Amino acid sequence: MRLKISHTTTYAYDRPVDYALLQLRLTPRGGVAGQNVISWSTRYEGATLQVAYEDHFRNAVEMVQMDEGSQSVSIHCSGEIETEDRTGVVGPGCGLAPLWLYRQPTKATTPGPVIRKLAAGAKDTLAENALSGVHDLSARVAEAVPYAKGTTHVATSAEEAASAGQGVCQDHAQILISAARHLGLPARYVSGYLLLSDRIDQEAAHGWAEVWLEGLGWVGFDVSNAICPDDRYVRVAVGRDYSEAAPVHGLRQGDASEELCVSLQVQQ
Repeated sequence: MRLKISHTTTYAYDRPVDYALLQLRLTPRGGVAGQNVISWSTRYEGATLQVAYEDHFRNAVEMVQMDEGSQSVSIHCSGEIETEDRTGVVGPGCGLAPLWLYRQPTKATTPGPVIRKLAAGAKDTLAENALSGVHDLSARVAEAVPYAKGTTHVATSAEEAASAGQGVCQDHAQILISAARHLGLPARYVSGYLLLSDRIDQEAAHGWAEVWLEGLGWVGFDVSNAICPDDRYVRVAVGRDYSEAAPVHGLRQGDASEELCVSLQVQQ
């Protein structure tokens, strides 16, 4: 499938900002199974590129600094990606990080009693067949934590969302990651884009989990949509949790109030 993506993120302030630096992970991954980047471009308004590099997860990263005296910064991304349905199987991949790193809990994915109970429920199935076990675990997460917008935020941990019993795709992915690691499986977060069947305009990018399974390599699981990613998905960045794969992460100085606006279109 050939997908066309247009993504604009704008930060607006009520007064000039003293200093602001944004870390961007917005460039789809090339050279991965099932995904070919035909074209991609990123441009900025109100900010200037400082450096571009590849991090230890092999994500393409750009650092931009807000221009002096500016009260807004916009990041415009667009391009076309050719995708293939591999039923979620990415394979061994080519990252620089060792597998044991993806078994280590982070602040956002440290399991508590709720996640440990979810993991225990899938333990028997996992012992019989690893792939079936993670599918079982994914279904348990979806049942225990129904999708609900506006109930969590980017800093909500997996255990907090699981305890609240509701969340969004970010929470579902981090809960699955936390539970999988508790069961001894390497797991990571994936940020990217998803072609929706009912609309072109979207409010935000998407997120899901990948778990390492012997004989298959990395396999994707989208808890929110109860599916392994197919050719409607575009992988952009990976990390141990959302914070390491977030599309935009930044810091700023000054007491200006901030307003965020996101415009995203994904279409075939």
